Amino acid sequence: MLLPELRRLVCEVNQALPRERLVTMTSGNASGRDPETNYAVVKPSGVAFEELTPEKMVVVDLHCNVIEGDLKPSTDALTHVYIYRHMPHVNAIVHTHSNYATSFAALGMPIPAVLTAIADEFGQPIPCAPYCQIGEEQIGEAVVKYIGTCRAILLQNHGVFTVGEDPKAALKAAVMCEDVAKTVHLAMLKGTPIPIPEEEVKRGHKRYQEKYGQK
Repeated sequence: MLLPELRRLVCEVNQALPRERLVTMTSGNASGRDPETNYAVVKPSGVAFEELTPEKMVVVDLHCNVIEGDLKPSTDALTHVYIYRHMPHVNAIVHTHSNYATSFAALGMPIPAVLTAIADEFGQPIPCAPYCQIGEEQIGEAVVKYIGTCRAILLQNHGVFTVGEDPKAALKAAVMCEDVAKTVHLAMLKGTPIPIPEEEVKRGHKRYQEKYGQK
């Protein structure tokens, strides 16, 4: 079996999505890219998260040709491989329709940098790309065009994509995106959230990236 460790990790991250309340039923997915082979491991289409196993994951190349797997890859696989082709530093992608973040997407609104948690994890407001059709490469094109250096992006009328250096990092970004979206939503019910100055957002992000954790 190709890429057994990456299959295991991608399977675990997919199964974490409903546990973290980022998806419902079979919506959403996670993938990971192996830098050595340039193959990606993606979720099979329409399979319930609780039924996933590493063996059911599908290995594709970066043009979405199936290399190994008995099941069809996710219908979002074209988006994932487009992002991998054009963002070689990205080794993992998570896609969700999490409620609070997607409510901003429904409004075509970015999530403003009004929390230190946004500065730490994302280093900027979380952008919202314009509406685009689902099914081919248009969403991947929008992610690449509008995400910039952020770890997360909203797609107008659709949902959330996050990226990372590995599947756990992309999952963390998805969880944090939903968490800050909820807090900003609640703040907006009370009034107008206070923006953090851009330079302070950058300073906080740099400090977090360099000093947080056991580095």
